[in-house]
Amino acid sequence: MDTLGQLLIDNRFNFKEVTPCGICSEIEDLIKFKLPEDYRYYLENFEPFDDFIGNEFLRLLDPDALMDYNLNYGIFESMPDVIGIGNNGSSEFIAIEFLEGNKYRIVLSPLIDLDKEYNIAIGSSFTDFIQRLANGERWFK
Repeated sequence: MDTLGQLLIDNRFNFKEVTPCGICSEIEDLIKFKLPEDYRYYLENFEPFDDFIGNEFLRLLDPDALMDYNLNYGIFESMPDVIGIGNNGSSEFIAIEFLEGNKYRIVLSPLIDLDKEYNIAIGSSFTDFIQRLANGERWFK
């Protein structure tokens, strides 16, 4: 968590710390799988984020809004091994896609046609995703 923690408290990005909330267990009970540790760390220790990192706009959802967002857009129904965690302020959402063998990746996917076929990998982990944005990578090359 050191790398992620350092990135999140870096004053360049305006991530604001909060008192740990412990909501991840409730979310995991509902989705029936474990959230990745680095995303869990972010979710339990920081306020929702709504700003630019590098060249890209990023809106990370409030823990209380996470389940409603996924249910209202039909994400769980269409892609049961994906959980939307935010969006880019446009028509794409940012999600954690769970892969075989307890692996996962961060993806960008259109809200219009919910199909994993359209998922674009934007990080091999939540930490990698934030690091890529901090280094100036763009969603689309």
